[in-house]
Amino acid sequence: MVWKAKTKMEQKVEFIHEWLTGKYTITELCRSFNISRPSAYKLISRYEKMGFSGLIEQERAPINHPNRTHHKVEGSILKLKNKHLLWYAKKIRILLFKQYAEELIPSVVTVHNILSKNGLVKPQQRSRRVKPVFPIFDPKKCNEIWSADYKGKFLMGNKIYCHPL
Repeated sequence: MVWKAKTKMEQKVEFIHEWLTGKYTITELCRSFNISRPSAYKLISRYEKMGFSGLIEQERAPINHPNRTHHKVEGSILKLKNKHLLWYAKKIRILLFKQYAEELIPSVVTVHNILSKNGLVKPQQRSRRVKPVFPIFDPKKCNEIWSADYKGKFLMGNKIYCHPL
């Protein structure tokens, strides 16, 4: 027996058709389609505003990004880096103060991220961890390794401090 799987869009259209018949309440429809009531009301309002095209999945990304760095500032950062290849984010940011208002200038990390996004910063080589060699000392006989702990000055029985070093 072949099972027919329904897509999300088919289920949404079927939900709207059932709702348009008027035979069922929203609660009954939500129970049968296994969705929440706020989701049902959202589908219905989209259908009423835009028709069946309103049921299509919509983009969730924000329309505008208020904290994004201004494109002119980004361009200036890239120009300065291309002009002075040995300069890094901190120095470039300082030079931006001469061109733009303080509110427009991004942080050093943001300047670095802009440079690395455009491939103008070489990634740093991660330092390799040196593997320790065990055992550090390999004594073969007793008393081959001597060690002493320096505890600093201490008070003797005659109330005079002893300085061992």
